[in-house]
Amino acid sequence: MTFAHSISSRRYSFGSLRELLAKATPLRSGDVLAAIAAESAEERVAAQFALADLPLARFLEEQVVPYEEDEVTRLIVDTHDADAFAPVRSLTVGELRDWLLSDEATPERLAGLAAGLTPEMVAGVSKLMRVQDLIAAGAKIRVVTRFRTTVGLSGRLSARLQPNHPTDSPAGIAASILDGLLLGSGDAVIGINPAGDGVEVTAQLLRMIDALRERFSIPAQSCVLAHITTQMAALNRGAPIDLLFQSIAGTEAANRSFGVNLSLLGEAYEAGRALQRGALCADGQMGGNVMYFETGQGSALSANAHHDVDQQTLEARAYAVARRFQPMLVNTVVGFIGPEYLYDGKQILRAGLEDHFCGKLLGLPMGCDVCYTNHAEADQDDMDTLLTLLGVAGVNYIMGVPGADDVMLNYQSTSFHDALYLRRVLGLRPAPEFEAWMEGDGFGRLALEACHPERLLPA
Repeated sequence: MTFAHSISSRRYSFGSLRELLAKATPLRSGDVLAAIAAESAEERVAAQFALADLPLARFLEEQVVPYEEDEVTRLIVDTHDADAFAPVRSLTVGELRDWLLSDEATPERLAGLAAGLTPEMVAGVSKLMRVQDLIAAGAKIRVVTRFRTTVGLSGRLSARLQPNHPTDSPAGIAASILDGLLLGSGDAVIGINPAGDGVEVTAQLLRMIDALRERFSIPAQSCVLAHITTQMAALNRGAPIDLLFQSIAGTEAANRSFGVNLSLLGEAYEAGRALQRGALCADGQMGGNVMYFETGQGSALSANAHHDVDQQTLEARAYAVARRFQPMLVNTVVGFIGPEYLYDGKQILRAGLEDHFCGKLLGLPMGCDVCYTNHAEADQDDMDTLLTLLGVAGVNYIMGVPGADDVMLNYQSTSFHDALYLRRVLGLRPAPEFEAWMEGDGFGRLALEACHPERLLPA
């Protein structure tokens, strides 16, 4: 089936749904690199007109990555909820956009719709939206998850405390954890990217965080972001694992490049749930979300596993993988891969808002690593803008990196102070369990140790 639209006297045709979605995507360097982007602004607008007139049901008839070749496609098709889709089945993509921005699209209706939408539908509608549309629609959606803290509640903003160290020095990591806790970060997770991927290092860091947590009665969950197989090996050796982490992508081949598939993720999910390390949260519900996923536009293209699909649609497909395992946290590391995929601050800003909107609409607890690499055409002013817009859009959590400069991963992110800024100007608060701890004796005892971070290390 050919999709077409005429502008002035010229008629533009698009030979497949995959091509239509790629041509309708706002300009970004990754799609240009893949030679699938619109060749002009006029062609992009023609594709967007054609996409707006496309019935949503068409997405159920044609797959951008073949069903027979890709387990992510099979997951999307086989788990689609026809009953949840029924209220919008008769709409076009353009009509869905209008409905999402209407008063009829209440938080309750959006939550009920999530299982009925495919990632391609959600990616498609985002391509028709302005920045303010992405913010307005995203702000309606709340996805709440629980482990020891409750993340995603209205009026709250959480932060991942990211105390990375280039040599995995326990003393250096402990000092950064202390810094972050005293500045109100860590209620999303205390999550370390280890410099090495060894089981012993992973287990050592997990034990250190857990000892600190127990000593000061900190309501927080921990994670060491090693490969999922390394974490499972540490788990089998008795390491105190809270959340299990893995980077994921939107195609089977891209996930294979990460060394994972759906079966392995399912095994980790069941192992994490069996530990039952979550706590009773402030609302009386037991915390049981055990997975933490990171994604990023361009990951499939960088692995040559993109099937000529645009990077933003593939990013939305990664959310189908995440949704399967009811994660505690999902984080789009928006500018991390580099300018080959998101060239400048403008492209990074839009991508971050797209990812947040698409993930939330698909029912995911979205956070964002507001970040850039030093060779991108971006700076901290661009990150401040995206940070603020995501706060208005209701992002669940952001990163807290000492000084906003990750000395291990060598990229620029957001700091503990950035979370304080966003909470202050928007009237947001930490997770309720973490906020109560900050007002209690445990936080006071931690503050007394502030001049002696070496004391935080387990004996």
